[in-house]
Amino acid sequence: MLFPDESELIDRIALALIQRRERMGTAESCTGGLIAAACTSLAGSSQWFERGVVSYSNQAKTELLGVPGALIELHGSVSGEVAQHMARGLMAHAPIDWALAVTGIAGPTGGSEGKPVGTVWLALLHAGKPVRVWKELFPGDRCDVRMATVRAGLTALCEALEDRDS
Repeated sequence: MLFPDESELIDRIALALIQRRERMGTAESCTGGLIAAACTSLAGSSQWFERGVVSYSNQAKTELLGVPGALIELHGSVSGEVAQHMARGLMAHAPIDWALAVTGIAGPTGGSEGKPVGTVWLALLHAGKPVRVWKELFPGDRCDVRMATVRAGLTALCEALEDRDS
């Protein structure tokens, strides 16, 4: 298992999605596909995981996910608006029910006073409607920030799926 700390979360996500006959996908920037890798580390994940898009550059966000360049210029690529557009763009091009998008500054460079290293925006959509768009500030080095982002995204998805069970 590549992601032992996340294996329980992934098992719970898989069970909930399979029970609902729903599928998910990811649009990732700062994690470089680590959320998709964590999901697909579980055998049989093709039943519930559709695809992951790594859109590391602004050009990729625009070309692959339809994030308007003007939006990136206005808010920056690390923003709630861009994270939500990334998730919407994925959902528009994939047969999925859930979209999880992340964009952030993993470091060690690239931070600013307004957006320090460790700033991450996440967006979770279900059937095209925002469930949650939020900002995190994770401490640590590049690896710490990326892994904390994976955990935060998977935890939010798991909680949203379990909330819909009750």
